[in-house]
Amino acid sequence: MTHTGNPFGQVLVALVTPMTADGEVDWPAVQKHIDDVITAGADGIVVTGTTGETSTLTDAEKIRLVEVGKDVASGRARIITGGGSNETAHAIELYRASEKAGADGIMIVTPYYNKPTQAGVLTHFRLVADATDLPVILYDIPGRTGVPIQYETILRIAKHPNVLAIKDAKGDFSEVSRVLNQTDLMYFSGDDANVLPHLSIGATGLIGVTANIAAQPYRVIVDAVNRGDLAAATAEHRQLEPLVRAVMTHVPGTVSAKYILHGLGRIGSPRVRLPLVGPEEWEAAKIEDELALVRDVPGADFSNFRPDRNAAAGGALPKVSGTTR
Repeated sequence: MTHTGNPFGQVLVALVTPMTADGEVDWPAVQKHIDDVITAGADGIVVTGTTGETSTLTDAEKIRLVEVGKDVASGRARIITGGGSNETAHAIELYRASEKAGADGIMIVTPYYNKPTQAGVLTHFRLVADATDLPVILYDIPGRTGVPIQYETILRIAKHPNVLAIKDAKGDFSEVSRVLNQTDLMYFSGDDANVLPHLSIGATGLIGVTANIAAQPYRVIVDAVNRGDLAAATAEHRQLEPLVRAVMTHVPGTVSAKYILHGLGRIGSPRVRLPLVGPEEWEAAKIEDELALVRDVPGADFSNFRPDRNAAAGGALPKVSGTTR
């Protein structure tokens, strides 16, 4: 299938998966949270990604997240399914099911743990992209997968008609520029601290964790860059910096985002699934110290922030139901 234009959006939220205190997916909270971030300016939602705790979601939960996302979005934002699998056959199975459930696109992460060669990475991407008619974002995050997508591999996979974009969490800006010069791929910033730098050299947008808490400032930044107003984009970038630091530097972004959203009263529990656990006392204190520096960020009013460190402590095991491959 030929895909024209940008089928993903520009302000994409790497969605957390709200859970109940016992670790079950909180479906009403999922619906509310998706609606909240779209209302705040997101035009794309990535469900079942790293931030969504894809590693501990069941296959049934992953597909249901796509269905719920499509229902809530109602055309206001694109629903992209992330995660996949480090087993190629299982990844194909999941993405096909997600396409059937209504996903608007897929995000394929580099196979993790297996530590494949670049030939293996390329083959994985090609076979998954061959198996779907949906537009594809590649996810380059060697800090988690152990394997980067090397420059030459990017050039080769860029020739696939379904592969339209990369989410970059590698931070090699010179490589981003080289790829943008030599391919038609779109780049999405996968590092919240580097959204504006990525946009300034030609990236299309972002897939952000901090956008769970404050999507509106990212809308402001992207719109400012689109109209060539670097001063306005820079001002918003600076306002966001303490919040980004709070979310991204002390504990995994999933953990901090849920802790903050719960403290704001926007989700009912900060629970994450083991082996993730909530912030320890000293980690929570550091997060709160950063939040105290946040000023005038649209959608992020911390005057009534009420963190519950006891509720965040520890993790939760999901009830076993169906496959957890």
